[in-house]
Amino acid sequence: MKVSEIKEILHAEFLCCEDMGDVDVHTACGSDMMSDVLAFVKDRCVLLTGLTNLQVIRTAEMMDVVCIVFIRGKKPSEEILEMAIDKGIPVLATERRMFNACGLLYEHGLRGGLKSAFEQSVG
Repeated sequence: MKVSEIKEILHAEFLCCEDMGDVDVHTACGSDMMSDVLAFVKDRCVLLTGLTNLQVIRTAEMMDVVCIVFIRGKKPSEEILEMAIDKGIPVLATERRMFNACGLLYEHGLRGGLKSAFEQSVG
């Protein structure tokens, strides 16, 4: 799935890096706990979150998150957007709640980005 498709599905708006709409996304993760993202996210993931601080961008960079969607109408600060631009991470915002946003992406074929407990135990 492309970032631009996620924008359409979630009726979202680009907050930065709109020129990266053709970037491929392989999985999705919805979380407000960056420790969970660090522990479980797979590569080339879209992160859906309501957390609007710099740690979201730092975590996204470390975990190869290719797009961030802020949910529930939340908008990050200019400082956060500047960091996202610097790191080349497209940022979107949607009015949708976490459950609905994740459900819509799943319905359109995007699957979870969390490793199962089994995958964690076998490497």
